[in-house]
Amino acid sequence: MAERKTATLQNLEKQVIAFRDLRDWKQFNNPKDLALSLSLEAAEVLEHFQWKATPEDIEKHIKMHKKEIGEELSDVLYWVLTMSHDLEIDLADAFEKKMRKNAKKYPLKKSKGKSAKYNQL
Repeated sequence: MAERKTATLQNLEKQVIAFRDLRDWKQFNNPKDLALSLSLEAAEVLEHFQWKATPEDIEKHIKMHKKEIGEELSDVLYWVLTMSHDLEIDLADAFEKKMRKNAKKYPLKKSKGKSAKYNQL
């Protein structure tokens, strides 16, 4: 596996907001349109896996299109960071709280190796 670069959410957010603000695009960024953009980019990630019938098909597609999938995931991250910035949500803090909540909903003894939703464990 390739070596991963270390970047903080704060640094990534600063890059995203600087990029947007240099282009004077904040005027177009309201919560509804940010959420729509996030959803549309997530759908573009999904397109990579649409109609892949087997795990082998998926694996082959990923190998052939890893760069493009990475670009789509980056677009999703762009909108997540923009939206969290504009809504003044500390994403790292929100994530940590959500993970603690998930740990309670999915206790290891009940959920390990199972794909069931928390209310079906």
